[in-house]
Amino acid sequence: MILEKREPLPSGGNILGIGGSPRKGGNTDTLLGKILDAARSSGARTEQVRLADLQFQPCVGCEACRRSGRCTRFSDDMTELYPKIIEAKGLVLVCPVHNYNVTAWMKAFIDRLYCLYNFNDNRPRGWSSRLAGQGRKTVIAAVCEQEDKKDMGFALEAMRMPLEALGFEIVGELPVFRIFEAGRVAEVPEVIAEARRLGSLLAEETL
Repeated sequence: MILEKREPLPSGGNILGIGGSPRKGGNTDTLLGKILDAARSSGARTEQVRLADLQFQPCVGCEACRRSGRCTRFSDDMTELYPKIIEAKGLVLVCPVHNYNVTAWMKAFIDRLYCLYNFNDNRPRGWSSRLAGQGRKTVIAAVCEQEDKKDMGFALEAMRMPLEALGFEIVGELPVFRIFEAGRVAEVPEVIAEARRLGSLLAEETL
């Protein structure tokens, strides 16, 4: 797939949910599902993707995309995911905390979005995002076993900062603590209620 220098404004209502957990059917999948369920109930069209189900390589910093505007190093499942990202006006990232940060799957996904930037030849090089200025919105959530905010480390920041740089407005963040056993998050009413609220809000912001 060839990414042109400028992408069209996505159609309203498309919300893409990205789960960064390697554990299928766990808390990340459950939480992401609740967010997207609420978005659908509010009229959005949604799709849920588990990164651990995909076969894709991490960015190797070859910089070829600076010249071509697309990732030419790899032809893998990210190639099929790029059009979905470009089409989606709403994005949801949910990830467990691994060692004070996002998982390797989520980090690799975020790094592979590097090809969506344009660069100039100044030093240091200026850059702009081809997704910016299009009214894109996002919700991010992180799930942590521990109860202290510092134990979540940089997980939310690791998702928030790259998305903001790409041109997404963060409309909600959901840090979840004291959850580890698979699917246990579904038994915490206040967390599920907040997940549903954020899903509805994201749908309203993107319709």
